[in-house]
Amino acid sequence: MQLQFTTPEGQTFAPEFDTLIVAGWAGRDREAIEHHIEELAAIGIPRPSAVPLYYRISSNQLSQRSALQVLGADSSGEVEVFVFTHEGEMFVSLASDHTDRKLEAYSVAFSKQACVKPVATQAWRFADVAGHWDELVVRSWIVEDGREVLYQEGTLASLRTPQDLIAGFTGGKDLLPAGCGMTCGTVGAIGGIRPSTQFSMELYDPRSQRSIRHSYRSELLDVVA
Repeated sequence: MQLQFTTPEGQTFAPEFDTLIVAGWAGRDREAIEHHIEELAAIGIPRPSAVPLYYRISSNQLSQRSALQVLGADSSGEVEVFVFTHEGEMFVSLASDHTDRKLEAYSVAFSKQACVKPVATQAWRFADVAGHWDELVVRSWIVEDGREVLYQEGTLASLRTPQDLIAGFTGGKDLLPAGCGMTCGTVGAIGGIRPSTQFSMELYDPRSQRSIRHSYRSELLDVVA
């Protein structure tokens, strides 16, 4: 699966991806992890066997389109940092771990595989933000009753760093192999996890006042029995 990214300097490149990893339960401290586990338990999702977990997802689920199709009305997005290696250098973008919540009660792995993973079209060099990584902010918004409401907001200080997650997945290496992309965990949902057909997300750097943003809408397909 080929994606295309543009840097703030105007460089455009189009890496190929053959591996997609969703890092789950990626909170940096136990309290944050437990909060997310309890959020999911409230909608019937069982506790994880270990933390973090690395879910392998089909790379053809990556998409930079502004629209996707989902089965039924029980799926929702989660804003996550997306990291990958291009020509020996780590880059940072933004993705949504869109997940079928009804299926998640049966299997987290199946539920993540069932949905497209929207990805932004902008990317930053990791080296440009590594020194103040914990200050970066992720946010998302959904539309409820016809108005946009803040759904998620938090700094990356609450999540494991990409280096930590990459080392855990690769057995100690500093970079993901070429062709591999990884989402790096999410922050809690304000007011609880709930579906919406419109989802907007942002990665914000308060030092440079730059943002990576992406929005998408979901077309709900009928569940035919």
